[in-house]
Amino acid sequence: MTGERGARRPGRVLTALLCALTAAGLYGCSGSGPSEPSPTPTTTPATPPPTAPTGLSPLTGLPARPAPVLAVKIDNVPAARPHTGLGAADLVYVEQVEGGVTRLLAVYSSRLPDLTGPVRSARESDIALLGDFDRPVLAYSGAQSALNPLLRAAPLDLVTESTTPGAFRRSADRPAPHNLYLRPGRALAAAPGAGEARDIGFRFGPAPPGGTPVTHTSVRYPAARYTFTWSAADGAWRVAMDGREARATDTGPLTPETVVVQYVTIRPSRFHDRFGAVSPYSETVGDGRALVLRDGRAHEARWSRPSAASGTTFTTPAGAPLPFAAGQVWIVLAPKA
Repeated sequence: MTGERGARRPGRVLTALLCALTAAGLYGCSGSGPSEPSPTPTTTPATPPPTAPTGLSPLTGLPARPAPVLAVKIDNVPAARPHTGLGAADLVYVEQVEGGVTRLLAVYSSRLPDLTGPVRSARESDIALLGDFDRPVLAYSGAQSALNPLLRAAPLDLVTESTTPGAFRRSADRPAPHNLYLRPGRALAAAPGAGEARDIGFRFGPAPPGGTPVTHTSVRYPAARYTFTWSAADGAWRVAMDGREARATDTGPLTPETVVVQYVTIRPSRFHDRFGAVSPYSETVGDGRALVLRDGRAHEARWSRPSAASGTTFTTPAGAPLPFAAGQVWIVLAPKA
C-alpha cells in the first residue's frame, strides 16, 4: 500500500482539467506569478525566470504537500525483477554500471510505498546527480570502501542496513544480494534533517508545438535495453526492460507520463567493484542533447546543468522551456553517440 504525501495522484481527467485551467489563466500548472509593475512607464521590467508553482510537486507537477526527498538505489538485473515500490516514485533515473547493465535511482517525496527494492550499492555518479536536491536521504546497501569518504562528505543523509537496520528487511523469496528491501517511512524517520523537494529545473504544462508522433522508443546500453511504448489508454509510456514488460509487485505495469532520454558522456571512474571491473561515471554536469517523450510524441531537446549544485533544465532547440506532462518522470542517462 502506498502512503500519500498530500493529495492522491489524480487521474488523467483531473490532470487535463488543471492544464486546461492553466491555459485560461485560472490555475498554475507551470510558470510564475505576476511580475512587479514597472517603476516608470518607459522602463520594461526584466522577465523573471519561470519557477515551479506552489501547491504542486516540483518533481511531478501534481498537487503535493512539501515533504523530504528519499533517493533509493535499486537493483536492476533480471534476478531483481519485478521491482517493488517503483510505481510510487516521483522520479526514476536510469544509470549504467559495471558490465554494461543498469541500476535505477528512485526518488520519492509526494508518496511513499510500504516497501521498495531490491536495494543495491551506491556509485560515484549518484553524488553529483543528487546535488540538484537539498540534502536528500540516500538509501543503499553499501559502497566500496574507497567511495565511502566521498559519500560521507556529500550533502546527503546516508541510510544503509548497517547504520539503520530497522529500515530494511530481507525477503525469503529471493536469493541474496537481490533480496534487500527498504521501508521508506523508517528511512526518513532516521534522517529528520533531510531537505524537502525543491525546484530542480523541471517545468510542467501543455505540450509544446511540434514533435514527432512515435509508438515506441528504445535505448540501448552495452548489456541492457529499454523500450518505452506509448499507451493511449494509460496516457503514459509502458516500460519494457530487455524485451519484457516492467512491472512493480504492488502496483502493476510501470507507466511514466514523461520519459527523458538524456544523452551524456559515460566514462570510466577511478573506482571499481570487488571483481576489479571499473565503475562507469555518467557526467550530468554540462549540456547536451535530449529527447523528451510525452503524449505519444518525441520532442528534440537540449539539457543544461551548469554545476553540480544547480538544477537541470530542458529546452527546445530554440531555447524555450520544454514542459513535461504532469506525473511520474523517468530520466534515462543514455550513452552519448
